[in-house]
Amino acid sequence: MAFRIALARRLLNLSKTVSSFSSSLAPPPTSSSAAAVPKLGLLHQSHARFPFAVNGDLPHRVGGRIRLEYLSLPDEEQRVTVSQARKVLRAAQIEAAREKLKGLGRSCISYAEFVQICGNVPGIETSTGLAKALDESGAVVVFGDVVFLRPEMVAKAIERMIPSPAQDESETEELRAMEAKKAWIEKAAAAAVRREMWAGLGFIALQTAAFMRLTFWELSWDVMEPICFYVTSAYFMLGYAFFLRTSRDPSFEGFFQTRFDAKQAGLLKAHGFDVDRFHRLRKRRRAMAIDA
Repeated sequence: MAFRIALARRLLNLSKTVSSFSSSLAPPPTSSSAAAVPKLGLLHQSHARFPFAVNGDLPHRVGGRIRLEYLSLPDEEQRVTVSQARKVLRAAQIEAAREKLKGLGRSCISYAEFVQICGNVPGIETSTGLAKALDESGAVVVFGDVVFLRPEMVAKAIERMIPSPAQDESETEELRAMEAKKAWIEKAAAAAVRREMWAGLGFIALQTAAFMRLTFWELSWDVMEPICFYVTSAYFMLGYAFFLRTSRDPSFEGFFQTRFDAKQAGLLKAHGFDVDRFHRLRKRRRAMAIDA
């Protein structure tokens, strides 16, 4: 509005100057046409610019056809610069690339395929430039030769990997409780295996006493010798079968560890102990200790 007022004043001053010059060439305008002279500043300006004379009635005849209130020059603040235009075109190209990547229906692609897709999107940016712009804008996440098309999924995975202080404290308490329960289960399993070992010792002692009774009182050594040989061979075959089944030495220590593992697994299952959860908590705690 201020620009139009200033323009009207300048045109009015020019019209006054030209009117004094044209008064010598044509009769003065009538009262009805004098009111239209201020609105024809542009026409009088063109009349003063050219060297030939213009008929004095010409401005008044075209005055009804020209309305200066519709003539306005563009404001300086409304003009679009080249950098702004490039920014708009670049944003449009990035949005088109995002829509094209979203239409793939995949969570990740290779970087070579990603650059090829960016090259098929028309715009001012090159394929590598558009790929870099998408990576910097957060539309995709580039890890080496793999491009993740859903950054929100990557962010959620990272959030799950970084526990909060409250979650860390609760997991620490849970791990302590599970460690205490597992220690009690291990103690109970070891006690059960020891009872079995004591029972085995009692069976061997009873068998030895029975063989002694048969050898010296009931029967003779000639009868008991082959019996003792076959019993010893049976024990050897049992030890060999134990090694084939467990891949451990057929010794008292190997037998104890095998029975302990079996008893512990049975007690863990009976008490509903989550072994996988226990190992995950211990691994996370160990990693946090290393980072600290």
